[in-house]
Amino acid sequence: MITLTYEFKLIPSQQQIAIIEDILAVIRKVWNYALRERKDWINGRKCAVDSCSLHQEYIIPSDAPYPNYNIQAANLTKAKKTNPELKRTNAQVLQQVLKNLERAFNNMKQQGYGFPRFKNKYRMRSFVFPQFKNNPISNEYIKLPQIGLVQMRLSRPIPEGFKLKQVRVVRRASGYFVMLSLQSPVSIPDTPASGHPLGIDIGLDKFLATSEGELIERPKFLTKLQSELTLLQRRLKLKSKGSKNRHKLNQKIARLHQKISDTRKDFHFKLAHHLCDQARMIFVEDLDLRTWAKGMLGKHTLDAGFGQFFNILAWVCRKRGVYFGKVDYRYTSQICPNCGAHTGKKDLSERIHKCPECQYEMNRDVAAAKVICHRGVTAAFADAWFNKLTLVGVLSGTGNSLDKCHSSSKPKS
Repeated sequence: MITLTYEFKLIPSQQQIAIIEDILAVIRKVWNYALRERKDWINGRKCAVDSCSLHQEYIIPSDAPYPNYNIQAANLTKAKKTNPELKRTNAQVLQQVLKNLERAFNNMKQQGYGFPRFKNKYRMRSFVFPQFKNNPISNEYIKLPQIGLVQMRLSRPIPEGFKLKQVRVVRRASGYFVMLSLQSPVSIPDTPASGHPLGIDIGLDKFLATSEGELIERPKFLTKLQSELTLLQRRLKLKSKGSKNRHKLNQKIARLHQKISDTRKDFHFKLAHHLCDQARMIFVEDLDLRTWAKGMLGKHTLDAGFGQFFNILAWVCRKRGVYFGKVDYRYTSQICPNCGAHTGKKDLSERIHKCPECQYEMNRDVAAAKVICHRGVTAAFADAWFNKLTLVGVLSGTGNSLDKCHSSSKPKS
């Protein structure tokens, strides 16, 4: 099954904008109320049995069940009968808010995420319509429950054979957007490893270097606009909280941040397509970019957005039928791509690779990209060879012996 998300900009009327803002205000209240209910239940059970808290006490019956999604959804249905704000808001939109809160608590317990936060009027930015009976899109209009027929900029055609599953309305600094989740039952097999390979080495001196010798300069998205951003934030400090001037200045800063983000994302997509034009296999390093972001050059690392670029590159490769793989990052800059000799650790100031064994000399980043390419090709074709042997063994009835042979070849931990 394939799932795609297409994003288009909405052009709502003033009346429709008022409805969207009203929905955002209502779901923010539902989120905060449900979160407070769960938080009070948890805090009410932190106090010891034989003592009371010196600061405050949560008077909750001891037999009260934990307010999970099912209980809160049932209470929401009862509250809709008496609350006019909940009555005029789509019921499925409110249920999605409670589902998101349930997911946030599950992520906190299972994956170690932080405790869910209360939302102010600027932090609640989107809501979801989870299902539609009929296709709501006609020409350049989309029909949304409670909002009505809204015009949108259909910047690209929606592919045939896909069914609309849900619609998310998002408020951003530059306007309102709609995100369409499309699904198709067609399954696409993984791209096989074949064709011309290309290794990629990323860095801060150059954004990336390829094994073909191409060097891409690093665009400084944030640095170019940082002086303007600093000036606006300095002015913001002088504005009184809650004033209209502070709100207008906040919107201006948000638009500037969105401009930086959109420019970076556009550069990543164009570069990904440029790389896919050159090769049928692309290999990158399997890096832990979180450690890069915590270092001395963390600001420049986050500005480059290497993690987002790898995700976009993987998606573009899958879309265009190009094999994408990650290889071990260790010692890629310490191995000679010509003879394979270990040249030792280099300082960051050394930008030229020179092998003491074979006297091979070239740009340091390009040499590392060649090593990455060699590792990727070796690993990709080794996996393809083993999969082919496994398939032959299964067809001939000797699959178990092949599995034993493969497991015996692995080093024991």
